[in-house]
Amino acid sequence: MKSGLEIAGLDDENRAIVADYGHFLLYTVYFPNGKASAERLAYKLRFYDLFLEHIDLLRSQGKRIVICGDINTAHKEIDLARPRANEKISGFLPQERAWMDRLVEKGFVDTFRIFHPEADQYSYWDLKSRARDRNVGWRIDYFFVSQNLVDSVQSAFILKEVMGADHCPVGIELNVD
Repeated sequence: MKSGLEIAGLDDENRAIVADYGHFLLYTVYFPNGKASAERLAYKLRFYDLFLEHIDLLRSQGKRIVICGDINTAHKEIDLARPRANEKISGFLPQERAWMDRLVEKGFVDTFRIFHPEADQYSYWDLKSRARDRNVGWRIDYFFVSQNLVDSVQSAFILKEVMGADHCPVGIELNVD
């Protein structure tokens, strides 16, 4: 296991842990939040691009990859309670969502949506407004797997009943040989 991605310009905040399980690589990543400023959003988008370049190279070499963590973007309208009200907010900006589209186009699969195509499934709620009480949330915590690993995914879940933070745990079950 190693801390960091060892990618110039991407590792300065130590946002990732990479574990090689032999049958697959596990990337646990806390992606940047872009809400603070235009500079922070630019950093987030650069991080996204460099990360995608890195994992796409590994995928093209036949590596099986799991990516999990707080991506800090809701991909589709179904992934947040109020998409129209948040169209101009970092976390649901068109350029952030376009990156997630590119991730999927490169052969990475949103494991949760394999098993749960329905709405109102969130992993983050604003604490100040007590949004969790009303289920006004965002799904910004994900498990993506490379296409060559998707058949090993047995389940994907959000543990929304687990309290104590603004996020709740998400997970998958894999059966790999």
